[in-house]
Amino acid sequence: MGVIYVLLTISIVVAIVFFVAFIFSVRNGQYDDVYTPSIRMLFEDELVKESKEKSSVSPKTKQS
Repeated sequence: MGVIYVLLTISIVVAIVFFVAFIFSVRNGQYDDVYTPSIRMLFEDELVKESKEKSSVSPKTKQS
């Protein structure tokens, strides 16, 4: 039974260490995306072209 308490204590300490490391890395900007904003302008034209093509398609009219 004593082994369970030791393993539980060790696992809680390891979890706290990983949590502190995660908080530290988030505060230092480790997960900030600095690459995507610089290339986003390269892909906006494709989105604009697609929306213009969709709006330029005229609906078919029924012929009586």
